[in-house]
Amino acid sequence: MARISSIQPRKQRKYRYNAPIHVRGAFLHSPLAGDLREKYGKRSFRVVTGDTVKVLRGEFAGTEGVVDKVDVKNTKVLVHGVTVKKANGEDVPRPLDPSKVMITKLNTKDAKRMARLEVKA
Repeated sequence: MARISSIQPRKQRKYRYNAPIHVRGAFLHSPLAGDLREKYGKRSFRVVTGDTVKVLRGEFAGTEGVVDKVDVKNTKVLVHGVTVKKANGEDVPRPLDPSKVMITKLNTKDAKRMARLEVKA
């Protein structure tokens, strides 16, 4: 992944907005809970559909739920149970930044993902 070479925030934001899709995957990392951090020796890991996460910031702080969808294009995650009401009363999912959620339980169905996690442990 290319490094951000500028210290100017406007250029850092531009880098994130114009980043190719394979680089945006790196922006989808979330911190791991303490027990997972000790077990795997990693501080953060990429969020995928099926992971159980805890919201750390904002109106829904403390809410725990399963990740329903990961939006790679906009670098957001949708968590089950985190919704807002529209003007017509309809509930819609509230997109969250991956850095504002903590992974408490991993989706272990993908063997490649688990192998990648075990590398450091």
